[in-house]
Amino acid sequence: MNNLRLLAIPLCTVLLSGGMRIAGQQIFTLEEIFESVEANSAQLRPSFSAQAEADYEISVTRADRLPEINASVSVSYIGDGFTTKKNFSDYQKSPIPHMGTGLSLNISQPVYTGGAITSAIGLAELKSTASRFATELHRDNIRFRLTGFYLDIYKYSNLRTVVENNITAAQKVLAEMKARYTQGTALQNDITRYELLVSNLELQLIKINNTLDILNTNIVTIAGLKEGTIVVPDSTILEHSLIAHEESWWQQEAENTSPSLSLARNSVDISRKTEAFVRAERRPKIGIQAGWTMDGPILVEIPPINRNLSYWYAGVGISYNISSLYKSNKSLSRSRAAIRKAIDELEATHEDVNLAVRADYIRYLEAYQELKTQQKSIELADRNYRITSTRYSEGMALITDMLDAANSKLDAEQRLVNARIDIIYYYYKLMFISGKI
Repeated sequence: MNNLRLLAIPLCTVLLSGGMRIAGQQIFTLEEIFESVEANSAQLRPSFSAQAEADYEISVTRADRLPEINASVSVSYIGDGFTTKKNFSDYQKSPIPHMGTGLSLNISQPVYTGGAITSAIGLAELKSTASRFATELHRDNIRFRLTGFYLDIYKYSNLRTVVENNITAAQKVLAEMKARYTQGTALQNDITRYELLVSNLELQLIKINNTLDILNTNIVTIAGLKEGTIVVPDSTILEHSLIAHEESWWQQEAENTSPSLSLARNSVDISRKTEAFVRAERRPKIGIQAGWTMDGPILVEIPPINRNLSYWYAGVGISYNISSLYKSNKSLSRSRAAIRKAIDELEATHEDVNLAVRADYIRYLEAYQELKTQQKSIELADRNYRITSTRYSEGMALITDMLDAANSKLDAEQRLVNARIDIIYYYYKLMFISGKI
């Protein structure tokens, strides 16, 4: 709770004071931004389409278990034939019925394919799962990117307030200098130098406003929000960013839900299923076959018989690709190499995730210490500014002392803003790495 109070009061004050400046501003939570991405983001739609395509591929592969039925109908014109001796002499015309017809129906039902169909279906299911994990990883990347924009808006809104407050304070000092100059107790050079300070602050304010405009455009475009929307971060984000968990908890969550790890594990499964599919090529194929055919006229007789010949058949067909005995060895070796590669990539991904969780957890804790340090620094900078300002008013300090004090105060306030945002940033980075964003 101490950490919550440390962050909440200053940030809420900035949001309440800065959130009413521009008409049309709307407060968004990160969850609302994420929901808009799901529904409207053009960058996420290709992943959804790829996932739908992979899901349909499962149905297509399962259809291989169904019987294959082929039917054909033909009508043809048959010209007259002729006969000759072996030396092509004694030509004799042989009239043939000119109307030819054909009708056939064939049914084939696979019974045993050596596991080829089962492996193909399993492979399609694994690829569908991989597509889902890839979609989740892409979605998490977009969400984390938007989180960065969102927190930057937070930060630069705070910095804008800091700079505006410093401009107001500097203008008061500048007015006092001008009054003292008319009394002959201040130099024109002092006024010029402080006017330069105000000018630099005003330029910094312009840059901050431009940055906020760019960040807002990025969020509105990527999240698919209504054009012209001005995003204002919601201060309740602080309540979700200060949950205390040990590093071991984050490591376990990453182990269970990290999309990158899930995708790497799925790649191992796909490689193994591909090997099973290759092995199926070395097994015989068994199927039930049936058919019916009717053709006319009967041309194998002389003279031809102008009738239809019809027959049917049913039986069991067995086929075996003998060449697979010597051709599939290289394919199996390639499949085993692919499995080894997938396992190595899984181990490397696991290591990367563990290291990332470790590093960001340390940075997360470090951000709290940074905030405490900057809280103390701002107290000292404020005290130094007040003392220097009083001494300058009494003619006991130089303009350079006043400038140094103002710059130190501004720098301390900006570093304090960054420290507050860093806590939230590293929390969401841990969420991103562990697949919980």
